[in-house]
Amino acid sequence: MATISLNHYLIVGAVLFCTGLFTMMTKRNAIGILIGVELVLNSVNVNLIAFDRYLGPNRMDGQLMALFVIVLAAAEAALAVGICINLYKNVATVDVDRATSLRG
Repeated sequence: MATISLNHYLIVGAVLFCTGLFTMMTKRNAIGILIGVELVLNSVNVNLIAFDRYLGPNRMDGQLMALFVIVLAAAEAALAVGICINLYKNVATVDVDRATSLRG
């Protein structure tokens, strides 16, 4: 029977991070960029929990940091959705290349 080691979690975290980074770099849609940011933050959470499980027995540091990242991601999503709504209201699109009209 195969066991799951720390390397398996790190590989999953790296794949999530690369996917999120690729999504943020290639999408022009603001919602797609937000999905990429969420993928990157979730990869951080996978790594934090994995390191907490395998390198820090009987400690909760990684879990507390992951909870902090989840709260940060929720605040970021709420703020970004508000910006997307304002962008759509002013420009009638969520294309980030046309976001120059939101100054001031």
